[in-house]
Amino acid sequence: MENTNPGNPSLDFPQDFRCPISMELMKDPVTISTGVTYERKNIEKWFHIYKKKTCPATMQNIETLEITPNHTLKRLIVAWLDSQADHQNPISRPTPSAQHDELVAILNKMDFTPFKVSSLRKLRLIVETGDEMMEDFKKSGGVEILVKIIVQILVENYDFATLRACEEALGVLQQVPFSDDDELILERLMKPDCMKSMALILQRGSSEARLCAISIFQKMSKADYQWNYVAQDQGIDFFKSLLETASDGICNKTISCALELLIQILEASKKSRLKAIEAGAICTLIELLPDSNRSRCEKILQLIKLLCECADGRLAFIEHGLGIAAVSKKMMNVSNGATRIRVKILWLISSFHPTERVLEEMLVCGAVKKLVALLNVGGGGGQGTTKDRVVKILKLHGGSWRRYPCFPGELKNYLGLGNDS
Repeated sequence: MENTNPGNPSLDFPQDFRCPISMELMKDPVTISTGVTYERKNIEKWFHIYKKKTCPATMQNIETLEITPNHTLKRLIVAWLDSQADHQNPISRPTPSAQHDELVAILNKMDFTPFKVSSLRKLRLIVETGDEMMEDFKKSGGVEILVKIIVQILVENYDFATLRACEEALGVLQQVPFSDDDELILERLMKPDCMKSMALILQRGSSEARLCAISIFQKMSKADYQWNYVAQDQGIDFFKSLLETASDGICNKTISCALELLIQILEASKKSRLKAIEAGAICTLIELLPDSNRSRCEKILQLIKLLCECADGRLAFIEHGLGIAAVSKKMMNVSNGATRIRVKILWLISSFHPTERVLEEMLVCGAVKKLVALLNVGGGGGQGTTKDRVVKILKLHGGSWRRYPCFPGELKNYLGLGNDS
């Protein structure tokens, strides 16, 4: 019932029935302390998700976040909808030609329409109808228009409507396929302002908007984007945003995509690894590891390994009190891949930082015991390079560990360590 005139969505219901945030027909109107009425879910999102203490319409500071149902307005809206029911005409499926005309009309009016959120939602429905409309969208300069909307979030003291428009624009942009051949699209997305805007959405956007931003970054990564530029232009804030997204626990899909994106970036750019370390990646990843499921565990371990291949990463790892314990936990109970990565991390740490504290911590946390157990395990976890690396670790540091009662005596001869004098 919201769109009684599909050809002109901005005129299909009275202005007073619109939520000032979404510009859509209100279903559950509520009034805040300034006297302005909003759709309940929109104003609650403004207060509780975006942590704002202002009135979106007037930008007045407010002291109370209480909301009051506006029953009178709700009755008026229901009555108006009922009066329109008799005048409804069946909505036929628009032809491709009509969709093209509507697409062009929406794009042409996008710069000056006050109803950007509604227009962007309509635009998304059109581009999702098929490849033909998607190509029309790209050829009509749609990406450039979306980028203009996205960068508006960089304006100081932007309002909630600007943020919602940015989120909706990302939702449309996320639908657009592109590759190395789409040089103009990549050029527009790689501009510093656009990158900063999408990074800002990772901090302040909704879960859906963050997922859209990450999806776009992943497409850019597959298109061979040079992530060194991100490390240089965006600094550590970009990585802080990704790490916060990976640890917020709100949406499993968003967390998984954030970890995958971090892997893609860090594998492609050593400069990015240094920025991620500076952003606190080691600390965040170690604290995420113990309670992660199999898939997430493997991704986190891969990231820790990449970071520990840098001197700064190894230093950050050993400075964290739970690093060795977290990596040693469930060494053989997740997957062969996870076991292989855990051994590589312990090899890097014990080879470059064989201090008494590190070696003792490996023994106390059970890492040595599990390394010994791997020598007797068949399958991927105990074969090939991994098993060779385990032997090297034990031979390299067995002289320190053999003094402890928990170090197996029979292993001393196997490793050629001899007997205690």
